[in-house]
Amino acid sequence: MFWIHGGGLVNGSIFQMPPYNGIDLAAYDVVVVSTNYRLGPFGFLYGDREDAPGNVGFYDQLLAIKWVRENIHQFGGDRDRITIFGESAGSVSVSSQILSPLSKGLYKRAIMESGAHLYNKDRDSLNKTEALSEAKQMAKQLNCSETEDWLQCLRKVDAKDILKLEKSVSTPVFETEFLPVYTHKALDDRLLNYDIDLMSGLTRNEGPLLVDLVLKQINLQTVDDFKKYVKVGDELYHGLDVQKVSDFYLNGVNTSSPAAIRRAYTDFFGDLMMNCPTYLFAKHLAQIVKNKHNVYFYEWTYQSQYFSKLMGCDEATMGICHGADLPYIFGMPFQIPKQAHLFTELDEKFAADIMTLWSNFAKTGYK
Repeated sequence: MFWIHGGGLVNGSIFQMPPYNGIDLAAYDVVVVSTNYRLGPFGFLYGDREDAPGNVGFYDQLLAIKWVRENIHQFGGDRDRITIFGESAGSVSVSSQILSPLSKGLYKRAIMESGAHLYNKDRDSLNKTEALSEAKQMAKQLNCSETEDWLQCLRKVDAKDILKLEKSVSTPVFETEFLPVYTHKALDDRLLNYDIDLMSGLTRNEGPLLVDLVLKQINLQTVDDFKKYVKVGDELYHGLDVQKVSDFYLNGVNTSSPAAIRRAYTDFFGDLMMNCPTYLFAKHLAQIVKNKHNVYFYEWTYQSQYFSKLMGCDEATMGICHGADLPYIFGMPFQIPKQAHLFTELDEKFAADIMTLWSNFAKTGYK
């Protein structure tokens, strides 16, 4: 089981959260591998040349998957039964590996937990021209002009100075070697790795925590505020009809209540960023594979009190938040001493059930 961590392709690490070490999941007769990969501009800057092809964070993941195929037998693993799985940006990464011809035949199954590469049907979030312009703009901010070799200049800049920039380059680029075809075309024309089993799913309420993580402190008081922040989504999902979106999500909502307006917005944001892409990617894949492979979809409806406190996700007001699955998939209730009273017996039982489900899928694809 090959794990790809989340973090918006900007941050995160396999060392960031205790569960990622796989110590408990490995007890279910699977070999767990996790890998770091380059993030932000170091992983996704596009320079329109061979030494800056974009998507190198995905190339890092690909290299690690190839290493696993070549070496996992030394650790008791089976090179022909590799399952790639990830959450959030890790799930987007899994979908990217499914879309890439470079990953074809390297794994047998995939698990996508909250996230998929699926944007506007007419175009992706960032085309090559825009990606190159964004990279050169970043270089200009760091005093690397276009009149010189701006990429070579960038390579001499201190990494800390690059990280200080307010806007980070972190968007994958299509029509490149790694992702040659836009997702919708890949799905329509079957130009993807569909010879796999897939399990995919979402937490019940993806939106509330995502709004806090992505948009930070936003002020949603009025219908005009709602429309203004709907427009923010247009940066990734081009061509949003603000009026239609607003009419749909505010239908039946008490628009004199800021709390009600915020709930409506988090519903929209969760659908836009997670629910629709993840579900539609799985649905399209299911239509392609038909009876040849298994495609499963789940809704996650349980959250620990510890996760609620850790992530500031009050279940009563925010629901079952983005990331609520992570502690259970990696058996975190078994890693914390009981005397800490952070997890309950029910948490432990649920974690055991989930690790059984996940590991059995990796072994059999549920046949």
